[in-house]
Amino acid sequence: MKKFLAVLHARNMEFLRDRSALAWNLAMPFLLVFGLAFTFSGGNKDIYKIGIVGGMDRMVSVAPKLQSTQYLEFITYDDLNKGIAKVKHHQMDMLIDVSGTPKYWVNSSSPNGYLLERVIRGTEGNQFERQTVEGAEIRYVDWFLPGILGMNMMFACLFGVGFVIVRYRKNGFLKRLKATPLGAFQFLFAQLISRLLLVMVITTIVYAGCNLFIKFNMQGSYWDLLLITTLGAMSLISIGLLIAARTASEEFAGGILNLMTWPMMLLSGAWFSLEGAAPWVQNVAQIFPLTHMISATRVIMNEGATLSQVMPDVWILATTSVIILAIGAYIFKWE
Repeated sequence: MKKFLAVLHARNMEFLRDRSALAWNLAMPFLLVFGLAFTFSGGNKDIYKIGIVGGMDRMVSVAPKLQSTQYLEFITYDDLNKGIAKVKHHQMDMLIDVSGTPKYWVNSSSPNGYLLERVIRGTEGNQFERQTVEGAEIRYVDWFLPGILGMNMMFACLFGVGFVIVRYRKNGFLKRLKATPLGAFQFLFAQLISRLLLVMVITTIVYAGCNLFIKFNMQGSYWDLLLITTLGAMSLISIGLLIAARTASEEFAGGILNLMTWPMMLLSGAWFSLEGAAPWVQNVAQIFPLTHMISATRVIMNEGATLSQVMPDVWILATTSVIILAIGAYIFKWE
């Protein structure tokens, strides 16, 4: 434990003394949150989103005129309750159920839903049974916040650990540590805890600071949110440790880290929702821990999901962290 604490303290002091890196890690997410909050506040989309329960083939046979109407995007759902929740929070303009008696759900306070009701009556008459739900709109910044914070955590975890260990190996610092009683697992675990503490403190400061001015939507538990983000950060840090376990070139490490970050940034749902994307794209996105962290934090914050409802994401993040850290410690090379 003394060896572990010594390495942990040394790494924390090294980061805190790098004032430029510390300032950038604090300033960048603040700028992103405020910029996007004011840039994308308000305004309706050009394409109306309609959820379909019962399959598109059934939809075409029941409402052929509506299905061929322009500027409508149809997204299929297997779970009726999930679709209704989307309409409730204004994340979808209308939900149509054609699995039995044709029905549609709209939010009574949604202007898009009102227009779509006029469209469906004009194209298909009164064959659909009307259902209404009520719920507050989730602002774009509320939806986007987990993606911003998750993306900032991803870069801080991967590059903040990967480059550091590669630099240690390149300048001979790890070679000197090899002559000490310090084990590979102790060293890597100290790096993980050090980076985890710093990332969580910075993320908490950014969230609390932005929340003073923007007042984010928070329906769930802060403790559940803390658990998910902690496990997500541990999983991302473990990936950075694995990449740096045997790498001696900073250029090669940078290429591998970029190869990991770009797919996660594009497919994890940080920038845009993957609903309506090809099934194989959604399946590939499930490989990345950032996907599970962002999706779980979104439903906790915006839909009030409990820990039991996001437990699959919890197990995936925890298992990923343990397995990758164990592999990294096993293949770790001091020199």
